[in-house]
Amino acid sequence: MTGFIIRRLGQAIIVTIGVTLITFGLLHALPGSLARDILGSRANPQAIAQFNQQNGLNKPFYVQYWIFLKNLFGGKLWSYQYSRSVNSLLASDLPRDLVLGGLSLVFSLIIAIPIGIAQAVRRNGVMDYAGTSISFLLWSMPQYSVAFLLIQFLSISFHVFPPYAPQGSSVSAMLSQPSGLVLPVAALTLTIYAQFSRYMRSSAIDTLAQDYMRTARAKGLPERLVLWRHLLRNSMLSVVTLVGLNIPLILTGTLIIEQVFNYPGAGLEYLTATLSNDYEVMLEITVIVGVVTVVGNLLADISYAILDPRIRY
Repeated sequence: MTGFIIRRLGQAIIVTIGVTLITFGLLHALPGSLARDILGSRANPQAIAQFNQQNGLNKPFYVQYWIFLKNLFGGKLWSYQYSRSVNSLLASDLPRDLVLGGLSLVFSLIIAIPIGIAQAVRRNGVMDYAGTSISFLLWSMPQYSVAFLLIQFLSISFHVFPPYAPQGSSVSAMLSQPSGLVLPVAALTLTIYAQFSRYMRSSAIDTLAQDYMRTARAKGLPERLVLWRHLLRNSMLSVVTLVGLNIPLILTGTLIIEQVFNYPGAGLEYLTATLSNDYEVMLEITVIVGVVTVVGNLLADISYAILDPRIRY
C-alpha cells in the first residue's frame, strides 16, 4: 500500500504539472494581450511595452511558464482586477465553498445511500419505481432548472427562504444566516443525490446476487445485520469512486449554483475572472481543481482497500 501511495503521489505531481502547462498554454494562445486588458484599449504602445517588460511577457514561452510556476508555488500570483494577491482572494472564497460543497455532499450521501439500498431490496416495487423516476428526473434536469424551481416555489410563491445566498465576508457570518444557505445547498444536494442513488441501487442489486449474501441469510442472521454488515459495505465501492470525483466540488463549489444564487465562492470568482480576463485567478483556480481531483482519486483508491480487504495494491 505504501508503494502504491508513493507511485500515485508521483503521478499526481506529473498530472498537476501537465494541468498547469496546458492551461497556461491555452490562455497564452488567446487573442489579445494581458497588457491591453489591464491598461485598457487606449493604452499607447510604449505603456504596453513597459508593462510586458515588467511582467516578463516579452520573454519566450518557456521562460514565462517558469515565472508562472515560481509565482504559483511562491504565492505571488496577482489579481489585477482586485489589486490583491490571488492567495488572499481565494483564502476568503474557498472556506465558503467548503460550506456549500461539503454540506451538499454529506446530505446527498445521507439521502442516497439508504434510498438506493431500499430500492434494491424492494426491487420492482412501488418505492423502487418512485425513486427511479425522481432520480431520472433530477439527473436529466440542468442544475439551473432545479435552482430556479426551488426559487420559484420556496421563495417567490411561498416566501419560505430568500432567493439569494448570504453575503457574509466569512464562514461564520454566512452560517449566521442559515435560511439563505437552504436553497443553494438543496439545489446542489438534489443534483448530486440523483447520481449517487442510481449507482447505489445498481451496486446493491449486484451485491444481493452474490453467494455470501445467500450464505448469510442461510446461517440465520437477522436481516438488519445482513444489510448492515454485508450489503452496505460491499455496495459502497462504486459510490466511493463518485465521492472521490466529487471532492473538487467541496473546494470549488459549482459555478452554475453560485451564479444563480450569487454565492460568493470560487466558482463565481472564476466566472468573474473569465469575463474580466483576470488570467492569474483563472490559472490558480484551475490548478487547485486539478490537484484536488487527483487527491480525490487517490483517496478513493485507498478507500477501496479499506472497504474490501480483497483489494491490495
